[in-house]
Amino acid sequence: MARRTKTVTACPCGRGLAYAECCGPAHEGHAPASAEALMRSRYSAFALDDDAYVLASWHPDTRPEAIVPDEHLRWVGLEIIDSTGGGLFDAEGVVEFRAHYRDHGKPGDMVERSRFVRHDGQWVYWGPILTDGSLANV
Repeated sequence: MARRTKTVTACPCGRGLAYAECCGPAHEGHAPASAEALMRSRYSAFALDDDAYVLASWHPDTRPEAIVPDEHLRWVGLEIIDSTGGGLFDAEGVVEFRAHYRDHGKPGDMVERSRFVRHDGQWVYWGPILTDGSLANV
């Protein structure tokens, strides 16, 4: 699906910054400095239908072959619930978030605890952590 970033001014991730100052640089190839910044840039990529970025920021061991976009689903808001690790000197981090969406015009939200790891020196998404603390079988 084509990216819609050309008309974006406010960043979809909800930090209150302009897209060009927030997630835009990550989408243009500049590696996010933290696991939370990567999570925010992935959310923005989902909101902007940038499937290529979503896949590129996913660990190759857990990445799907493709993403099948749902044309009726629109991501409309993000809340960071908790973030641990994922900083400059960390090898991994966990970010828990609530993502709000509209599906066929009806509101909904999803909550996920995501694991992020360093791969080739950059943060990548590994996958969700299940409620029992185990990693999803991806």
